[in-house]
Amino acid sequence: MWYYEKKLQYPVKVSSCNPRLAKYLIEQYGGADGELAAALRYLNQRYTIPDKVIGLLTDIGTEEFAHLEMIATMVYKLTKDATPEMMKEAGLAPHYANHDKALFYHNAAGVPWTATYIQAKGDPIADLYEDIAAEEKARATYQWIINLSDDPDLNDGLKYLREREVVHSQRFREAVEILKEERDKQIYF
Repeated sequence: MWYYEKKLQYPVKVSSCNPRLAKYLIEQYGGADGELAAALRYLNQRYTIPDKVIGLLTDIGTEEFAHLEMIATMVYKLTKDATPEMMKEAGLAPHYANHDKALFYHNAAGVPWTATYIQAKGDPIADLYEDIAAEEKARATYQWIINLSDDPDLNDGLKYLREREVVHSQRFREAVEILKEERDKQIYF
């Protein structure tokens, strides 16, 4: 059973209207290594993962939805006061023409989200290595967005998200070790 608390996992602030930064952040909303893909990947993989680590995938998968909510809030705040001209100057004219300022699952280049972003091999260790890679790619993307940003308020939230990716990667690494130990016991005994 999940309970939804009507507040963000971490406060989201932005210094000013900035559709250019919103365009970069869209990568973490609907990109291959973004929060939606991560949440769906982990919640899907938990059906073929051993009981010892199923709770980890459930916990991290639901937390990724909280991160998706934070990204959506950031994008909303960065674009809510933007004029059509500002959207155009930021390279968001195609998005604006199709969606106005509404969020839509696509990456920073405008490529729509696709289920092909999600991997599930059915081998728990292989899936966990995929999850580690996904978290590390998300961490790198957050760092690159921070490097592009001149908004200290936004960067605070991005740094929080970047650090959560590090923690998730560490938890997945621990799960791999647990499953390898179990696998080795079955092979040798």
